[in-house]
Amino acid sequence: MASTLGTLFRITTFGESHGPGVGVVIDGCPPRISLATSDIQAELDRRRPGQSRLVSARAEADHVEIVSGVEDGLTLGTPIALLVRNEDARPQDYAEFGGLFRPSHADYTYEAKYGIRAVAGGGRASARETIGRVAAAAVARQFLAAAGVEVLAYVKRVERILALAIAPGRVTRAQIEANPVRCPDPAAAAKMIRLIERVRKRGDSVGGVIECVARGVPAGLGEPVFDKLEADLAKAVMSLPATKGFEIGSGFAGTLLLGSVHNDPFYMEHGRVRTRTNRSGGVQGGISNGEDILIRVALKPTATIALPQETVDRAGRSATLRGRGRHDPCVLPRAAPMVEAMVLLVLADHWLRQAALAAAQVASRPGRRAPRRR
Repeated sequence: MASTLGTLFRITTFGESHGPGVGVVIDGCPPRISLATSDIQAELDRRRPGQSRLVSARAEADHVEIVSGVEDGLTLGTPIALLVRNEDARPQDYAEFGGLFRPSHADYTYEAKYGIRAVAGGGRASARETIGRVAAAAVARQFLAAAGVEVLAYVKRVERILALAIAPGRVTRAQIEANPVRCPDPAAAAKMIRLIERVRKRGDSVGGVIECVARGVPAGLGEPVFDKLEADLAKAVMSLPATKGFEIGSGFAGTLLLGSVHNDPFYMEHGRVRTRTNRSGGVQGGISNGEDILIRVALKPTATIALPQETVDRAGRSATLRGRGRHDPCVLPRAAPMVEAMVLLVLADHWLRQAALAAAQVASRPGRRAPRRR
């Protein structure tokens, strides 16, 4: 089972939803990066359950422990291990339907692949696994922020309610965090909140779209073939639970335009190559062009609902299942920091890969003398 992401900035997450704990091991983080527990905890607090009536009521503080790789507030360049212990696990909530396959969950497919599964909460398929990703991304954010890179994700749409009063180039963290749905358009946010609360009371769920902008990303990140920046971003965010679609820049709407309209014209500004429009979403030919990177991620309605659903058990016998436990009526408010996390992890990895390439180019310049052997 693959639980590792990245080439130079590599993370490996571990733990199950209702096990003793979850966490991550980070390998490849540069040394002497300022890092405190509070830096990581601030991000985990944004994704934890129990924040409002719009999300799961599971009572988890998600306190992070730095187990290795940091000393006196600085990274050592060695593997960083981060651990969050589960405090409110209730595996008994899943006992009564342990032999049933929950509709649109990973229950059936996990058993089909491995012949075994963690029944309680879906194990590794649970969104609780993302704690390790968000914790690791808090580390990536530290050294990317020092380089002027900022990544912000917010709720763009819930069902048919679309936030229109958002300027990705100017949106702020304060605007995003101003309401529990994490939508920086106050009017749309109010409508979204009312919709989610109505759906929750009915025992149902609702989905939508997260938009994410990365500002300050320099030109040159990404590879031209299989490791295109948008390909790695798509893989990363689509590995999150409940994701069903990915767009960058104009996305599917770009298919409605002529090439003469869709192309981003170049111009020079203060000695820097810019584009007058950004339908490419900050990536051209798989490589960042220095403009804002703009992506959107579609998330389905939460699969666990309180309404009765048709299913079968392991023997193929028909059954009716009514979901129990503590689940989000809408995953989007907590998914925003998760999407941010995946973008940060990909950018951190490609940042280090580009730095390694630049160092190799300097070392291989004509006329550069190789160091003497002694």
